[in-house]
Parts: sequence; C-alpha cells; structure tokens
Amino acid sequence: MAIKTDVQLLRKRRTKIVATLGPASIDPPIITSLITSGVDVFRLNMSHGDQASHAAVYHKVREAAQACGKPVAIMADLCGPK
Repeated sequence: MAIKTDVQLLRKRRTKIVATLGPASIDPPIITSLITSGVDVFRLNMSHGDQASHAAVYHKVREAAQACGKPVAIMADLCGPK
C-alpha cells in the first residue's frame, strides 16, 4: 500500500482551512504563502476597517489566488447585534 503525500491528502479532504486576514497578514507575499500552505477561505472581519480597506484586501486575495491557480473563497464576517 502506497503512502499518501501531503498534496494528495489536501486534495481529498472535506474540511476547509479558514484564515482571518488582518494588519499582519494582508501583504501579497503572505497571502500567497497562506494559499500555497492550503488555506481555502479567507475571513474578513467587518467589525474593523472600512469599505475601501476591505475592497483592497479582497483584490489582493483574488490576485494571489489567480497567480497560484487555486480557487479561494472570501468570507465576510458581519457584525452581530450589539
């Protein structure tokens, strides 16, 4: 029986890896590194920042995903009732 490689296991998994993007992780090289490490979904916390900053991060994620050739989802976490 052959031993499965990490890449084979990543392709067959049913769970998704979600990473929250923030000030320390919004640089394109970091986003690219996260995608190549297996992140499937990026979470944007709408409680912080404004529409322009979220749009900029959205475009950075889309460009990095296209460069990596991998489908990546973006989840907007909206503020709950206060």
